[in-house]
Amino acid sequence: MSSTEPAPGTVALIGVGRIGEMHAALLLAHPLVERLVLAGSTPERAEALAGRLGCDWATVEAIFDETNPLGIDAVAIATSTATHADLLIRCAEAGLPVFCEKPIGLDLDEARAAQRALEDAGVPHHIGFQRRFDAGYSAARDLLASGELGELRRFHAVTGDHVPPTPDYIPDSGGIFLDAGVHDFDIIRWVTGREVVEVYTTGSARGMKEFAEHDDLSDAVTILTLDDGTVGTAHVSRYNGQGHEVRLDLMGTDGSANVGLDAKVPFRSTEPGVDFPPDEPWYDFIERFRPCYERELDHFLRHPAQGLPGACSAADAVEALRIALTCRRSSLERRAVRVAEL
Repeated sequence: MSSTEPAPGTVALIGVGRIGEMHAALLLAHPLVERLVLAGSTPERAEALAGRLGCDWATVEAIFDETNPLGIDAVAIATSTATHADLLIRCAEAGLPVFCEKPIGLDLDEARAAQRALEDAGVPHHIGFQRRFDAGYSAARDLLASGELGELRRFHAVTGDHVPPTPDYIPDSGGIFLDAGVHDFDIIRWVTGREVVEVYTTGSARGMKEFAEHDDLSDAVTILTLDDGTVGTAHVSRYNGQGHEVRLDLMGTDGSANVGLDAKVPFRSTEPGVDFPPDEPWYDFIERFRPCYERELDHFLRHPAQGLPGACSAADAVEALRIALTCRRSSLERRAVRVAEL
């Protein structure tokens, strides 16, 4: 073991839903996780999952007991969005390194409070925008930074869910911009190195009645303007019948690049003689990004001991949230909105 290799320790995972179960399996398989303790809003569910996986479970209050009887070394949060900010603040107060699924919160006040708490406490933290660990997005970022594409003139981002969320998920999801589009807003900032200054969003609420009932959308299109004048679009949909689709197109003065145009991209060409793609499309985000989730958790478990910052800070997450909330306002007010208004 190198001098910067952290010792195996005890990780508490709060949240035992769909993505929490995935994180639990990944953490259990990681060599730096000596012991995993599950917790959730429903202790019975945490106990049941712990029984299936062969790990420990506890209540959320036990995780944050000031005497730390469980010997917790770090916390991973995979709960519903409404609880993220409060749990991040509790981790900061306890001095526990923390990984938290995106978004950082439902509104800017609570998100900024969590950011301040983490920064003031100096607690290592990482917010879960896993696309930053995708090889395609990393390559696109490097191409753009190297100047090989020339000057970026436009971009096009796509996030399309193969199947919509369940009706009971929609009320607490934060809506399509906070739940899905926020990934695009973060990765656009990360890949381009620019800030989004204005958005204009339009969309529709089709399919399940719950979208309209909660002022949510099933499909949305946003025009984004960056701080250097570059314009681009972000398309988000809950109904992408062919399969799960995540892409980013970059068009520069000297070349173009595409993220996500692989053998499983969920569309088909109508050009004669073109048989593409050859493989079955991606089914969902977990299948598409599982290796990224693995790399993301590995980075979180190693980076504090190595003196490295988290790959996505609370400040980054707050800015992605601000863009998402600006899109929501634009959609509701049917006008272009400056991000600085929020």
